[in-house]
Amino acid sequence: QVQLVESGGGLVQAGGSLRLSCTASGPILSINDMGWYRQAPGKQRELVAVISRAGGTNYADSVKGRFTISRDNAKNAVYLQMSSLKPEDTAVYYCNADIFGFGSRHSYWGQGTQVTVSS
Repeated sequence: QVQLVESGGGLVQAGGSLRLSCTASGPILSINDMGWYRQAPGKQRELVAVISRAGGTNYADSVKGRFTISRDNAKNAVYLQMSSLKPEDTAVYYCNADIFGFGSRHSYWGQGTQVTVSS
């Protein structure tokens, strides 16, 4: 059973920083894209950042220059370094991974981690 486990959320003041981590475990052959999404109350889930296995990245305009996504392929892990946080960054952050298993390929989601930015 493939699982994604996130950590690193919490409460921070505006202007502060947080680092989110997500590790995939289970019967994994390889992982293609990994990414972070977020969902604020009353809003749809939106892409924050995505990184390919080769390290190519893409960011939402709202986080460019403030957030950095990275990954460690040996650890099946993806990270999100968030700086200059704003109250509008408050949301549940979800990790996502496109995973090749043994005879299968699926998109998996983590359970979500709450990030709250106070003004």
